[in-house]
Amino acid sequence: MKRTVERIALPSLSPGTYRELTVHHYGTPGARPRAYLQAAIHADEHPGLLTLNHLIRMLDDAPDPIHGEIVIVPVANPIGLSQQLHGYLVGRYDFSGGLNFNRDFPELSETIARAVEGKLTDDPDANAALVREAMAAAVADLPRNSELKALRSTLLGLSMPSDIVLDVHCDLEALVHIYVSWHHRDIAVELGADLGSSVVLLEQEPGGNPFDEANAGLWWKLRERLADDRVPLACFAATVELRGQADVSDELAEADAANLYRFLQRRGVIGGDPGPLPKPLCEPTPLDGTDVLNAPSAGIVAYRKRLGDHVARGEVVAEIVDLTAEDPKGARTPVVSRTDGLLFSRQIQKLVTPGTSICKIAGAEKLAHRKPGSLLEA
Repeated sequence: MKRTVERIALPSLSPGTYRELTVHHYGTPGARPRAYLQAAIHADEHPGLLTLNHLIRMLDDAPDPIHGEIVIVPVANPIGLSQQLHGYLVGRYDFSGGLNFNRDFPELSETIARAVEGKLTDDPDANAALVREAMAAAVADLPRNSELKALRSTLLGLSMPSDIVLDVHCDLEALVHIYVSWHHRDIAVELGADLGSSVVLLEQEPGGNPFDEANAGLWWKLRERLADDRVPLACFAATVELRGQADVSDELAEADAANLYRFLQRRGVIGGDPGPLPKPLCEPTPLDGTDVLNAPSAGIVAYRKRLGDHVARGEVVAEIVDLTAEDPKGARTPVVSRTDGLLFSRQIQKLVTPGTSICKIAGAEKLAHRKPGSLLEA
């Protein structure tokens, strides 16, 4: 497949330095369906970097035609990738202001609502085009007077015209799982089946405005603001968590890239036969049903449950070992599950401080202690 490469410079942070985004384009600009994929907006999450590298190679060599358009940003956060501190990469938060790179993207629904109000018709394709035109104008007006603001506005400008947006992340130590809005449950099941996802988490109420919500959420927020269901939900966006930080290998990345390729075929972006949809490994569960267990005190985590284990409410999942206790027999504090579900994520650091998230359990029932719209991590 023919590919073009674009390089977009970010504003210089200091004299004599600058960073840039590398963007790979396939297909005809403006063709539908349009898919956008990026990796490592949290720059310390690296499985997606290698996966998208393999996907680009697959697309270059593939005999199948592209019916739509594909845009890939394999390194979505060159700012975070540069944040080395004494040999450690610190890529989740921006050093210059402490902001999470994947939270608080600009919220544009009010601006776009003003631009399209009174102009919607009964043609959903025309309405989607109208909204996307207003999106482009709103993004063009976003400030770019810092490196981070320029990065965010550039990524939104590249992604927002898309029908499909996949933001590739990883967890600390985890199984494959995805986050997606309940509005797109059916497509989420399909994506989860293609990826072999052990958990599909449905977000009922938005919160934090991460990258996926800034794309897909804009459409349902616009529908709510205008009280008009003629606004189509024209963008499916998902956060794809490719296991844990240590799960970086050609074998895993090549398999994940092939799964993404088949999903794009299934959605009509790429031609060819994706084959039958694999049997899903799970039923979707509500994000508000996910129990995040925290360390009650400082110490070493000794897990009693492994990734992929089903746990029952009241079961001990881990113990926190007080290393300063006089009697080791009384040094352990149990950490107990508050739901029935699947243990799909664990802390990779075993020496923890009070309040540290040590694991996540996906349950089928909403939990009373979970605040609606809250994300699993800051």
